[in-house]
Amino acid sequence: MFAIIKTGGKQYKVAANDIIKVEKLLGTSGDSIEFTDVLMMGQGESVKVGAPLVTNAKVVGTVLDQIRDDKVIIFKKNRRHNYRRKNGHRQYLTVVRITDILADGEKPSPKKAEADKPVKKVEPNVATKSEDAPPKALAKKAAPKTTKAPK
Repeated sequence: MFAIIKTGGKQYKVAANDIIKVEKLLGTSGDSIEFTDVLMMGQGESVKVGAPLVTNAKVVGTVLDQIRDDKVIIFKKNRRHNYRRKNGHRQYLTVVRITDILADGEKPSPKKAEADKPVKKVEPNVATKSEDAPPKALAKKAAPKTTKAPK
C-alpha cells in the first residue's frame, strides 16, 4: 500500500517502512506523528484519490532524528556595479519512518510498530588487553630521559 501525503508545502509518496526527510516537525526521537493530509492512497490497481483529501485517512510515522540538511550557497551579483552578496543556508529536517497507512479511521497496530524497530544488542563493557595497555607512543614518552650535565 502507498499514499501521497502533504507536509511542509511538499508532497511525498510513501509506503510502510519508508524513511523520509521532511521539513522540521515538532517532536523528539521516538515520538509518533500522524499525517492527516493524505492526497491519494492505493494498493496495486485500486487507487483512491481525494478531492482534495482522502476522508478519514492518515499516515502514521515515528520520528527517528532531527537533523540539518547540507549547506546551500546563495550568491547574488550585479555585473559592473560592484555588488556581490554571499549567504549560506542549512534547512532543519525531521527524519521520519512511516509505520502505518490507515484508511477509513483504522487504528494503528502497536505490535506492528514495535516489530519494525531494529533491536540493538548491547554487549557489556569488557576491557581487552590492548585497551588496558597504553599506546606505544605514550609508553615511550612516559619513560624518563636521562641527560648528562656538562662538566
